Amino acid sequence: MWSEAWWTFLHIWYASSRSSMLLVAAKFFPFALLLEFPLQLLVFLGILRWGLRRRIGVNSPKGFFPRVSCLITCYSEGEEVKKTIRSLVEQDYAGTIEIIPMVDGAIQNAATLRAARQAQRQLSGRADRQIQVVPKWQRGGRVSSLNTGLAFAHGTVVMALDGDTSFDNDMVRRAVAHFVDFNVIGVAGNLRVRNGARSLATRFQAMEYLLSISAGRTGLSEFNMVNNISGAFGVFRASFLRHIGGWDTGTAEDLDLTLRMKQFFGRHPGLRIIFDPHVVGHTDVPESFTAFFRQRWRWDGDLYYLYIRKYGKNFRPSVLGWKNFLFTIYSGLIQQLLLPFIIVLYTIFLFVSYPPGPVLGILGFVYFIYFLVLSFLYGLYMLLVSERWKDDLSYAILLPFYPLFAFFVRVNSPLAILQEMLWKTHLESSMAPWWVLRKSKF
Repeated sequence: MWSEAWWTFLHIWYASSRSSMLLVAAKFFPFALLLEFPLQLLVFLGILRWGLRRRIGVNSPKGFFPRVSCLITCYSEGEEVKKTIRSLVEQDYAGTIEIIPMVDGAIQNAATLRAARQAQRQLSGRADRQIQVVPKWQRGGRVSSLNTGLAFAHGTVVMALDGDTSFDNDMVRRAVAHFVDFNVIGVAGNLRVRNGARSLATRFQAMEYLLSISAGRTGLSEFNMVNNISGAFGVFRASFLRHIGGWDTGTAEDLDLTLRMKQFFGRHPGLRIIFDPHVVGHTDVPESFTAFFRQRWRWDGDLYYLYIRKYGKNFRPSVLGWKNFLFTIYSGLIQQLLLPFIIVLYTIFLFVSYPPGPVLGILGFVYFIYFLVLSFLYGLYMLLVSERWKDDLSYAILLPFYPLFAFFVRVNSPLAILQEMLWKTHLESSMAPWWVLRKSKF
């Protein structure tokens, strides 16, 4: 079997050397050529463009220090919330920062409320750093907390942050600088994994965040195609946020809000959502593979809920504009909902149709191509974008294994999507109580 696999791999490699690599890709894994190659090419070109702009130089705005409101959603963070509040107090920003921790279900989460109030007492010495702890005695979920915080906010710029996320000291200054352009309505922050050294699962997730968020969104941002503003770290123009009614009831509130913001792009094509890889926050990720796949089960199911159930009728060029309409169809519906099924069914077809040896040879060649593409993306990111060479270089050892990790993530996705299709599992999310989620008509 292994000799057959090796012979098949060499045969494909020889064929690729005698003909076009694109022809070989079309023959052996057309889903990669048709569905994944365009996105990778777009990201590569975007990173090159970003690097060129940085080399030319970008002038920072002078004297632009609007009031900033930081809404921190807290549920069960305990002492960790102190790190978040302290990292915001210690920002090197010359303007005023309002820090508003909303403790959801404050009766059950007395430890988190106590920690937030202790931080308020200890860190309230500066007039330009105002801390207001808001206890929500009745639990309502993330959306309820964010809209409550928005009611207390007075800033021109509003940040939606998680209670277990900390930030670089220049985060506010770098993020706010983008809003000097009135067309900018949102900035997606770059999330890095804070507990990456804790386990093998966290190391793979750190690599995933580096490739998909840090590198991927850097490239997409250059073409105004940021696919999502992370719920743990999003920055918004307050007037626009209020204009669209804040956050909406349901799960996956971050993607939900991003899709609603993009529905103004058709009528106002100048609007922009930016991703800045140097606006950095640090978050903790699940420390075991079991917890990780459970988290992705919820995330992938929410994709179907949002793209099909809630916003399926809104995917029109007149609403999104042609560029974001095509990209949303391609990235959201095809890449995230359809492609995982194609990959799983293609793999099953190979094993049913051919002996194990040739199948392993074909999959080995597919793996090799993905490894080359990922290595190129990683190298491009390290060369042009990364400002933490030592940290990012430590994950290079995972590159040979990362395509396998990504494959298992893809296999997990169709199961989550099918469960959402059949049983509407978004109505039982841990992000909000059932009595809140079931008020949504979707």
